[in-house]
Amino acid sequence: MDFEQIKKIIKIAEESDVSGLSVEKDGFKVEVKRDKGQIHAVHVAPQHQVAHKVEVPAAKKDEDEGLLAITSPMVGTFYRSPSPDSPPYVEVGSQVEKGKVVCIIEAMKLFNEIESEVSGKIVKILVENGKSVEFGQKLMLIKKP
Repeated sequence: MDFEQIKKIIKIAEESDVSGLSVEKDGFKVEVKRDKGQIHAVHVAPQHQVAHKVEVPAAKKDEDEGLLAITSPMVGTFYRSPSPDSPPYVEVGSQVEKGKVVCIIEAMKLFNEIESEVSGKIVKILVENGKSVEFGQKLMLIKKP
């Protein structure tokens, strides 16, 4: 299943009133679900059978510095603010609470708000605005209080 086929599946789900859609081809499975008006795409790769969900990322421990990392839950484009004219959600030194939006990842024309899983202080922003990110890539480092 290629990228264009996945985009078509998501478009079908967006344009219809279905709450979910699942397609499987050659061991590759794509599920698209509507939750509170937002579309979430989940795919399972045949070689690993690992699901990649479009949701809030978990904070992961950065062993080298004793910091927590906010990671990308998907492949997409990283944005620090909701629009080019808006200020960034956070800066280095910003205090964040659990659940605060810290950035946006655009994937297949869907803008996904990424929230902090922990409260703390933003120590480092690891990705430039408008750059591509990979699944699991570290976006920011947070120091817990």
